[in-house]
Amino acid sequence: MRIATFNCENLFARYKFRSNFDPSAEDGFTINNLAFDIYDETEKQITAKAIKEVNADIIALQEVENLLVLDRFNSRYLGGEQYRHRLVIDSHDPRGIDVAILSRHPIVAARSYRHEKNAANTAPLFSRDCLVAEFEVSGKSLTLYVNHFKSMMEGRAETKSKRVEQAKKVGKLITERWGGADFQGNFIVLGDFNDYPEGDTSLRTLLSHPGLVNVIDRLPAEDRWTHFYAGGNEYRQLDYLLLSKSLDALSPSPPEIMRKGLPFRAERYTGERFPNVGEDNPKASDHAPMVMDINLA
Repeated sequence: MRIATFNCENLFARYKFRSNFDPSAEDGFTINNLAFDIYDETEKQITAKAIKEVNADIIALQEVENLLVLDRFNSRYLGGEQYRHRLVIDSHDPRGIDVAILSRHPIVAARSYRHEKNAANTAPLFSRDCLVAEFEVSGKSLTLYVNHFKSMMEGRAETKSKRVEQAKKVGKLITERWGGADFQGNFIVLGDFNDYPEGDTSLRTLLSHPGLVNVIDRLPAEDRWTHFYAGGNEYRQLDYLLLSKSLDALSPSPPEIMRKGLPFRAERYTGERFPNVGEDNPKASDHAPMVMDINLA
């Protein structure tokens, strides 16, 4: 089967009044008089092309507004992909962006950690969530830990402590659930971790975890980038697939990073682009989806 992660960048809808309703003539309004539509039609068509291109059986998404938006996006743009199983749990991000799942296989259990507090008990621990979902795949079980860690918008060093705490919690969850079996089992930690593996990284807890394997290391170093930051002309890895020891042993192929939806300003990528991709916009995302073929134990 194929597993992917993709920060689809602002999969939003925008509310509007229905055409037959005049809010100025009423004292307030009700939800029945509102409608919504996907924001930025052309861009979301390109985002859908990226999802179709990777053709994953299960794809973890980041920056999805809510389940209504995901359902509408799936129905309008991904109708032929048969993602019958979808999951979003609203969390704490001030922009309303959440982690989400599209799956061709049933989701048989899910757990959110949106309630988890930081060590100081002053704020939620996870910027979005650590969404744990279990799938039934041809009689076998697969567990995903979907994450979107604190961004580096205010600076890598300034935001490091938040990501360190998030990474440590995810590592602890893996140890508590799988450590007793020597980390054998079908599980993956994935998503947008918002930090690089190099230098003074906040991800050391996960990247050195005895039960997890960073499969992007199978690619040449110059081909491991998943994100282009125009402000610093930087090509870096922000997106991760960390496989269990069992999945790593059974799944020897390297992951693929699909860059056809990146804007032309990401000049290091010289391959084919999707139709209508622009210099800056429109684009599928500022991230490239990463996908991998895996065999379940």
